[in-house]
Amino acid sequence: MKKVIIFTLVVLTLGFTPEKERAFDTGEWFKFRIHYGLINAGYATLEVQEAVKNNKKVYHAIGKGYTTGMSRFFFKVDDNYESYFDKETGNPYQFVRKIDEGGYKKNQEGFFNQSTKKILVKDYKNATENTFSFPDNTQDIVSTFYYLRNYPTIDKLKVGESVAIDMFFDNETNKFKLKFIGTQDIETKFGVVPTMVFRPLVQSGRVFKEQESLTVWISDDDNKLPIRIKADLAVGSIKADLDGFKGLKYSFKVKPKQ
Repeated sequence: MKKVIIFTLVVLTLGFTPEKERAFDTGEWFKFRIHYGLINAGYATLEVQEAVKNNKKVYHAIGKGYTTGMSRFFFKVDDNYESYFDKETGNPYQFVRKIDEGGYKKNQEGFFNQSTKKILVKDYKNATENTFSFPDNTQDIVSTFYYLRNYPTIDKLKVGESVAIDMFFDNETNKFKLKFIGTQDIETKFGVVPTMVFRPLVQSGRVFKEQESLTVWISDDDNKLPIRIKADLAVGSIKADLDGFKGLKYSFKVKPKQ
């Protein structure tokens, strides 16, 4: 359950290109409250810091997710996802994936060599190292989120059109596709927020009901901030709502509550 939301949060929003003014900057932070039915299941956060890689300043994005209350008693989750990526190109240099989801654990780091198009993945839990090839402009799971937030044609998509990029996850590169559904005003704790609605195409089977079981609502402003995420699971559904934010680059577009 929780794994679905963390994956969704770090993947399902909108990019990064030098031709377009970026939708975020150092200091951005926001938090999601996660519900499973009527239960408050936990929280997830994403923030942008600055770091140095290869003797240059880069973005350091950190995503955390954790269960709370009774949910933690039944299914303890402590997830940490990180990415270091270039301020100009958005290409990643390194990712961190350290998770504990009900006893399912991973502790990995990946190091991208953008010159050779090879990534070295160190698995600290299993004490292994493996190298994989990747195509141009491949993103890791966290950098995908920030790359897509400034996708150059995101505001020009017609209903039913999609954007697709290459994403490296679980030791392989796959196409990640995001389909535009339309626009919608939704009520939040902050007021009524105009949003763009997207549906990522996911693999059906053990977790999801079908290929298009995930829906994400993105603020229809220059921030392209995730506002709500809903996933229909094989059993029940899960929803995440924006619960707090700070350090946004642009004003947050909200209509007064009626």
